[in-house]
Amino acid sequence: MTGQITAAQFHAADGVEDWRCLYHLVSAYFPTGSLTKGVALVDEIGRLADEAQQQHLAVDLRGTGVTVSLTRRDVSLARRISSAAKELGIPADPTAVQLVNVTLDALAGADVLPFWRALLGYRQIGDDYLSDPSRRGPGFGLQPMDEARPQRNRMHLDIAVPHDQAEARIAAALAAGGHLVSDAHAPRWWVLADAEGNEACVATWLGHE
Repeated sequence: MTGQITAAQFHAADGVEDWRCLYHLVSAYFPTGSLTKGVALVDEIGRLADEAQQQHLAVDLRGTGVTVSLTRRDVSLARRISSAAKELGIPADPTAVQLVNVTLDALAGADVLPFWRALLGYRQIGDDYLSDPSRRGPGFGLQPMDEARPQRNRMHLDIAVPHDQAEARIAAALAAGGHLVSDAHAPRWWVLADAEGNEACVATWLGHE
């Protein structure tokens, strides 16, 4: 597939069972158990990416595993990476991927975004989002609010999780002392809060086209 596709179209494709859509990306995690096996997998991923002339993938190599992120349209490359991992005897763990964004509620986003752009050293994408050029840190977004809320936190985390892991993640957070603030937008996102009312959103690709 060469054009942009929806998350549903990606998940309907054959051979991408290892991958999960997280916002605009698809990610897979391959637990290697050793740096040596991880390097071997990364070498193969590099070869496949060169063959596909793909410059937009992100690979995170750790001693315990390798996380790979692609765009949704890279179905063929995702399929080939999964095949390479299987040949190396490295099964994927689809439950272990997520994408975290920090979101700030702001009355006048245009006034505060330059501060955060300079402070973080990020680049601006659109009118309300900042991205780490090195692709290591979380994204930083602004969410407009109609009036000041001095008694409520104005910064929260957005955690994108695999669509088939959202219920388990939410249940774990509730069991750990949190509570559900709103499920009005589920399954796109749920709003949770800790015991003191500090909020976070759990999001999936479901409902996004």
